[in-house]
This record gives sequence, structure tokens and C-alpha cells, in this order.
Amino acid sequence: MNDYPVLARIRLNPHSREVQRDLRDATQMHRTVMRMVPDNLGDAPRHQTGLLYRLEETDAFSALLVQAAQLVPARLPAGYGQADVKSLTPMFSALRKGLGVRYRIVLNPAKRERLSLEEKGKRGRIMPLSGPDADHWWLRRATEAGLDLHVLTPTTMEPARPRGRDTPRMRHSLIRYDGTATVTDPTALTQAVLTGIGRGKPYGAGLLSLAPATTA
Repeated sequence: MNDYPVLARIRLNPHSREVQRDLRDATQMHRTVMRMVPDNLGDAPRHQTGLLYRLEETDAFSALLVQAAQLVPARLPAGYGQADVKSLTPMFSALRKGLGVRYRIVLNPAKRERLSLEEKGKRGRIMPLSGPDADHWWLRRATEAGLDLHVLTPTTMEPARPRGRDTPRMRHSLIRYDGTATVTDPTALTQAVLTGIGRGKPYGAGLLSLAPATTA
């Protein structure tokens, strides 16, 4: 037995009120996907179960990809969507140095603001990155994650907007990257897929998807 997670692809029902609510509110979306993991996981249940997710939208439909050690889609609201769950063990078992892959990831590229010497000891604000700065950020993080990128295609996404009385009133800028790469370090890549990359994981960022590439 291993600890590799499973991946649920949930085709969302556009007529569901819960789906409509979640698509408007990143905080509610996070609460809904967390319903699929076991109870009693302590103060950091998302971290404990390794839950990551990503919203994928096309002209025809919207789908949620949800990755975690354990998932029970039956715990979603009635009529929320149709779920297909598969083990990621075959994907992890196939990773090897030199393997060509296609990838997709939604990221929240950001850096901490540098403060003046007069403000030493304080922490700067988290500043979102865009354009070439965001591309360079992803290139650096991909290298650390065991990928040598060949193609890097950015798509600016609608920012995640958490709502609610107890959530910070801020936007989480999101950029989707698609492309091809070569695996340079299978161990580092496995860890990156398991734990996610970057900030904004509660709001749909960080889930790295891989598939064999015809060319890389």
C-alpha cells in the first residue's frame, strides 16, 4: 500500500444553487471541496489530507479537479455534479528522469515586498506578480520541482475573491500555465505534485497536472 492520492474530476451541474454560489465565492468553494475529506483531521485538515484543487471552465461546462489522500464525493451537496475518481499511482510510478510531459497548473505568483532599513523587523506585504515577472517566478519554481520547461503559455484567470465575515478582503491573482517539459528530478517532482506549488492553495492554486507528451 502507498500514500499516493486520488484525483476526482467533478463535472459541475450549472443548475445547482450550491455550484452557482461556489463559482462566485472562493471561500465557499473551498468549504465545499473540504467536505469530501475525512472529519477530525485537526486544525489543518487541508494540509493533513494534501487537498489541492483547480477549477476548469470551458464554453460547454465547468469542472473541478480535486486531489487528496482520501476523497468521498458522495459528501458533496445533492445534485452538485458528476464525479469520476481515479488513483494517481500509475502516474507517479511512470515518472522518470528524461520523461517528456505536458503540464497544467494555476498559480498565484507573488513575492514579499522589500522594506527599508528603517522598517527592519517588519514583514513586507505579499505582492502579486504578472507578465515576465510571473513567468520567471514559475520557471524558477518549476526547476526546483524537477521540471525543465520547454513551452510556457500563460493565461490570466479571473482572480479568486474570498468572501465572508472572517476572511480577508483581498483578491488572489491567478495565472494558468500550460506547456511541455522534461522531468529532471522525479523525487522533487513527486513532492511538488503531492504538496502543490506556491500560495493560494485554499483558493484553487498550486495543483500540478501531468500527462505524457508526444513531443517535449
